[in-house]
Amino acid sequence: MQTERHVRLFKNGRNQAIRIPREYELPGNEAVIRREGNRLIIEAVQRPSLLATLAGWESLSEEFPDMDETLMPLDDIEL
Repeated sequence: MQTERHVRLFKNGRNQAIRIPREYELPGNEAVIRREGNRLIIEAVQRPSLLATLAGWESLSEEFPDMDETLMPLDDIEL
């Protein structure tokens, strides 16, 4: 892959824009941009997967209440 490519800047409404060539496309649909001197740094926002998020949670120490004990027995329900 090339490490450098010349592109043109253009106006999109009141914003300056650039078309990102296919070989430089970022994953996802969100990015963060910041300026470092004369450079613009664009980084894809990487959201953790649901499994990674759940793996990072601590276990609950409390017991969940038994919700079935508050329900009427099925034999007593009339339709």
